[in-house]
Amino acid sequence: MAELKLDSPLQFVKGVGPRKAEVLAQHGLTTVRDLLSYLPRSYLDRTSITAIKDVKVDQPATVVGQVKAHGMLHGKRRRYEVILQDETGALPLVFFQGLRYWERLFKKGQWFAATGTVGYFQGYQMVHPDLERLEDEGDQMIHAGRIVPVYPQTTELIRAGLGSKGIRRLTTFVLANLAERIDDPVPSEETARCGLPARHEAIAKIHYPDRREQIEACRRRMAFDELLELQYLVLRWRQEKVKAVKEHRYAAPGEKLKKIGESLPFALTAGQKQVVREIFADLQAPHPMARLLQGDVGCGKTVVAVLAALYAAENGLQTAFMAPTEILAAQHYGNWREALESVGVRSALLTASLARAQKEAIAAACARGEIAILFGTHALIYDYVEFDRLGLVIIDEQHRFGVRQRGRLAKKGDNPDLLVMTATPIPRTLALTLYGDLEISSITTMPPGRKPVRTVWRHYTVRSRVYQFVREEIARGGQAYIIYPLVEKSDRLELENVEDAFRELSEKEFRELQVGMVHGRIKAKERDEILRQFRDGRLHILMATTVVEVGIDNQRATLMLIEHAERFGLAQLHQLRGRIGRGAQTATLVALAHPPLSDMARRRLDYFAQTTDGFKIAEADLELRGPGEIFGLRQSGLPELRATRLTSDTDLLEAARMLVGRLLHEANRLDSRHQHLYTYLQARTAGRELTPAGG
Repeated sequence: MAELKLDSPLQFVKGVGPRKAEVLAQHGLTTVRDLLSYLPRSYLDRTSITAIKDVKVDQPATVVGQVKAHGMLHGKRRRYEVILQDETGALPLVFFQGLRYWERLFKKGQWFAATGTVGYFQGYQMVHPDLERLEDEGDQMIHAGRIVPVYPQTTELIRAGLGSKGIRRLTTFVLANLAERIDDPVPSEETARCGLPARHEAIAKIHYPDRREQIEACRRRMAFDELLELQYLVLRWRQEKVKAVKEHRYAAPGEKLKKIGESLPFALTAGQKQVVREIFADLQAPHPMARLLQGDVGCGKTVVAVLAALYAAENGLQTAFMAPTEILAAQHYGNWREALESVGVRSALLTASLARAQKEAIAAACARGEIAILFGTHALIYDYVEFDRLGLVIIDEQHRFGVRQRGRLAKKGDNPDLLVMTATPIPRTLALTLYGDLEISSITTMPPGRKPVRTVWRHYTVRSRVYQFVREEIARGGQAYIIYPLVEKSDRLELENVEDAFRELSEKEFRELQVGMVHGRIKAKERDEILRQFRDGRLHILMATTVVEVGIDNQRATLMLIEHAERFGLAQLHQLRGRIGRGAQTATLVALAHPPLSDMARRRLDYFAQTTDGFKIAEADLELRGPGEIFGLRQSGLPELRATRLTSDTDLLEAARMLVGRLLHEANRLDSRHQHLYTYLQARTAGRELTPAGG
């Protein structure tokens, strides 16, 4: 077809056909419009090719050459090495992971463009460079001698000939033959106010920029469109929420709260007191509370939540308190049951592992209104669990639950108040975006006496010295976690795994110690028993995956070793760190890194070792990894943010929020251009309901 429309099916675009169209459709690409919305994930600046003889250590470079030799090398660690040669010299390309893939990929005589940072180990080399297969030496000017877009790739796309190079060929053809301009729903004065290009130019140049500066301007325009859509969903939902009125009412705090407050073995921090005031004010308001309580690991969020539940009980209301794991739910219940009973408030624990008769008895008592606070796991959402007068829903570690689970629990009451908690602090920009439907309370101070965890990261080659340190720490009365990224050996990833390590270390290195193992494939009942043994001091070492990230409070644990720390995000590393240093003794975390170490991994580990402030960690993690990967925007009902960088796009977020606010406020008196934008946003979000963070 000579001319293309935005809605033209990709199947009929030159070079596609039925088989490729099927693969593209599996990735959500069915029309020309879809293809143009498939944004590059990065760019390789190949406007200048570096001769191999001119490469410099620690400097990025793009080299083009022919494969002269390739093969597997054995040493302390297996690696695959490829010798790339141009007319000026040769450069080894080294790969530590995916060895079988590289073995199949390379053939002698092939031409490649390789882009990466040059390192030095017994000579110049590039470790895991970005690669572009060239047909021949002349092909470099088509795909290498320019700023080259690199598209997200999957195995299926690559097999179908739709890797980055294949997508580039399609976008080139489409842009050359597109017979219509891409409609711009945003009035020109609004984009001009933010210094943004028109939508058609932004999409064309984001695929094929003439110069580096264009990329950022085009990305920001695409980000603005994403944020407009997202803010429309959030603000429209918020507009609907304020119309809801709850039936239950709260009197002033009474004697039970006063008595519990006086009996606490510690004084509330200023931050806790402020948050309690905010929550109590919400509970007394006529509209249902929807509040996010965030704070660093160990800042005292649970105390605040229990006080809110007690306030509900004082007013004849029930609370459902849902935690992500049985051991965390049992921990909350065990810590508070006696204190609540002392003021005449009955609580109970409901988990899936209880005997059927126990579960039925607890559910029946809850339905009769005899249980004021029901602690539990996802078992609370089951149909057999009913409440007589559910007034408050508390969700602990809210990101661990799917939106449907949270929604089902909230529907067991009549517009109950909602308090969701997270120990993953959320930067303000992301909070406005992802949780714009919630009021946000933050506890930024830690209880007095809590010591920061000493944190270091080291190369994996010092592991034997670290093991000696583990034995010394246990001899002093401490306990240790050893964390692994995988449960079992993988053919695809050459990473340490907990099952092999447990067999080896429990029989050799730590044979004189009591060692336990937990991971997600161990049945919940068995896993909780092992965690109890560790918490009770019957195990010296707990080897685990990130299943221990939340839910265990062991004051004897003073040491953590994390294998392949380069594989974890900053926030997850910080969550794991929160498992130690909960007692009076100073705790130590050792993060072991394995090659290849990217620049980003080094930055992440450096920042982790230097910073123990969870809010600063969250900001850095957001900047390094992006919001979608951290908070799972897809599961929240919000559109995925592909172009947006919230750490640098705060101005666009505020502008989008203000513009959408005006559209909603002035919906009946908009001019034609703003009415067009309003109609566009309505159509884009039609049928999509924002599921609030708590349900």
